[in-house]
Order: sequence, then structure tokens, then C-alpha cells
Amino acid sequence: MRLFTCDHCGQPVHFDNRQCVRCGHQLGFVPDRLAIHALEADGDSNWHLVSEPARHVRFCANAGLDICDWLIDADDPQPYCVACRHNRLVPNTDMEQGIDRWRRIGQAQRHLFYSLLRWNLPLPDRTEDPQGGLVFDFLEDEVQGDTVVPAMTGHEEGLIAIRAAEADDVTREQARTSMNEPYRTLLGHFRHETGHFIWNKLVRDRGQFDTFRAVFGDERADYGLALQVHYDNGPPANWQESFISAYASSHPWEDFAECFAHYVHIVDTLETARSFGLAIDPHSYHDMATEVDFNPYKAESADQLVKAWIPLSVAINSIQRSMGQPDSYPFILSPPVVVKLDYIRELVGGAG
Repeated sequence: MRLFTCDHCGQPVHFDNRQCVRCGHQLGFVPDRLAIHALEADGDSNWHLVSEPARHVRFCANAGLDICDWLIDADDPQPYCVACRHNRLVPNTDMEQGIDRWRRIGQAQRHLFYSLLRWNLPLPDRTEDPQGGLVFDFLEDEVQGDTVVPAMTGHEEGLIAIRAAEADDVTREQARTSMNEPYRTLLGHFRHETGHFIWNKLVRDRGQFDTFRAVFGDERADYGLALQVHYDNGPPANWQESFISAYASSHPWEDFAECFAHYVHIVDTLETARSFGLAIDPHSYHDMATEVDFNPYKAESADQLVKAWIPLSVAINSIQRSMGQPDSYPFILSPPVVVKLDYIRELVGGAG
């Protein structure tokens, strides 16, 4: 995520900032420009861009609960922004807990959409594609007597279900430890499950099976059986040699979704490092030196990304450990995984 600037006073602002701390201007994100703009009120809930007074906008309808700060054109008949219009079921806003959860979920969702829009990936909603358009359900857990039945996170033909309770840190950490996962976040869920949707649109619907199978294997293997074997027996003993995670080893679909999520993790974090001018140059360890002097969203190869990413992630992990925190990126990028990341780079790079 890059660093933005208030276009009224030049103050650096972050992706989730609502107001400039220097000049006090209201801020909003303009999706078609992938930029934050300072605003001035027009009245009747409308605004115009300070840098372009003729551009009249209004906030997404979810701004009323401080869920979203994205903008749409004032004459757009859609009440929701390009991200929120994909939502179908949302947390219960009659309770403060539901609003808090939705705020955290919405923050992660907008980070996802920032990347998807950067690559200009196909994002049809259910109006444009009734059978396979992208749609989100944020599901509440069910209570059956004294038992809480957790809602399931998953994907099916463009429908992405996210367990709303995963917005709660305690619940999410309990799920992470019970499933022996090194990493579990809302943003990670969004990126992984959206990977399944991207596979549908860019591989399956375009008939690109041969190149996919050459890298990830044959997805025609029984998916349900593969997952059952994974949950019953665990991953193969040497899974780290070929897969980014244990779960990726269960089936080619999950391998793709995991690699897609990691590709977005790496690209977006490298863009953040580039925005802040971060460079790694430890004394006496020159093979660990790196500087993000390229646009990660337009990387020439996965090798270029990995060459910058490994030293940076090692440094970040070391800083985390110094603070008594777990590693931010507890994964190993083996050569076969880098090949898979390069496949995804070419796939998303040529999709727009």
C-alpha cells in the first residue's frame, strides 16, 4: 500500500485516514484514480475534489456507520462504492459488536480491492454475472442450545463467505492455534478466497488449463476427497519443498489460492516499503541488502520480487521478535513456489 498525500496541503496521509491532521480537510478515496483526495462540501451530502472542483462526489452509503470512506460520482445511481456493492450479507448493525466487526471487515476488504483495481482484474458483481459474479456474505455464527456453531469461510462460484467472528482477535487466534496455522488474518482470508474467484475467471473461464496444470498439477483430482485426506493425514512430509503452506499441498485449487494470496501479500508490502523508502543493508551481510527501486505491481519477474522480499521479510520478522511478537511472514519461498508466483504474476499482469 503506497503512502498518499493530501492534495490541499501536502501532508502525508494513509490509506485509512478520514481527515487530514494538518489542514483538517475531509478525505476520501477515489477508486478510479486509486488515490485519496481532499474534499470540500457542496451540501446535500455531496462533495467536490479540492484539486478538481468540477468533480462532484459522494461517499459510499456505508460511510454513515464509518464503515467505508470510498467515493462515487454524485450522479451514480449506485449507493455503494465499487467494493461495497459486492456485499450481500453484512454483520448485524443493531449491535455495536456487529458494527465493530463490519468496520474491521470493511477495512480488510478495501485493502483487497485496492490490489484488484491496481491490476484491473475482472470484478463482475451478481448484477453483471448472476451465476459467477463476485459477492460476499459475512456470516454470523449459529447458536444451537448451549453450542456455538462457527460459520464457515469459503468460496463457491464467486460467492465468498467470511466468518464475521474472525474480526474478533480472540476468536481468530483461537481458530489459528486450533488449526496449527502460522498466520491467520481477515485480509489473508479475503485474498485467499478471492484467489478461487480469480482462478475461475482467468483460468477456467478462459480455458487456460494446460499452463495451469504444468505448474500446479491437475485440478480434476477429486477435491472433496483431497481435503478429507489432508484433514485426516496432514500434509506430506516434505511439503515445504514445493508448497507455500501445508494447506496448499491439499489440492491444486488450494495451492493456487494460497499462492495468489501470498503474491498479493508480497507485492502490497513491497509497495509499502517503497513508499517509505525502506532499504536493508546490514553491515557484513551484503547478500541481505535490498532496496525496492521498482514498482512491485509491475514486477518483471517473481525473482525480482523475491530478491527484494526475502531480506525485507527477514528484517521485519527480526523486528517483530525484538518486540516479543510472532513473525509477520513465517513462510519459506522455495524454488517451486517462486515458479508458481511467477505464473500468477503473468496471469494477473495480462488480465487487465
